[in-house]
Amino acid sequence: MRGLTRRLAISMLAATVAALTLASPAQAATNPFTAAQACNNDFGGAWAYASDGHRSITAPDGTRVGDVYLMYNSATAYNCVVTLKRVAVGSTTGVSAGVRVEGGSWAYDSGNYKYYAAIQRSARDKCVMYDGEVLYATSWQGAGRYSWGNCG
Repeated sequence: MRGLTRRLAISMLAATVAALTLASPAQAATNPFTAAQACNNDFGGAWAYASDGHRSITAPDGTRVGDVYLMYNSATAYNCVVTLKRVAVGSTTGVSAGVRVEGGSWAYDSGNYKYYAAIQRSARDKCVMYDGEVLYATSWQGAGRYSWGNCG
């Protein structure tokens, strides 16, 4: 009888721990990349954060689903736009980064990626716009700067 009581107590304890574990909200994975690391990873070089070069991407329900950054490499005069995911990090889902250099059209890196999308373009003596999008549930959420800036 004593052994049965002990096994029953252990089973109840295990069931309680399992229930509490399943009831706890899941922790979202954090993106292991910074914008500078993503640009360096894809294109090499040293990247600096551009002034007015960050927008948060927020879904209508208030969830922050990503961040889009404009980076600059002073040695090459290239701009790099990176969209870092904040949802489904580590899972292959839709993400896009876009840049428009003055005098040109929009260029994008868009696909199903685990952590980020990144694109670079030469912008010597020109202004740029930038844009980023993340697929959240069944719709794309985006943000960016759609006026000319970061001229140089």
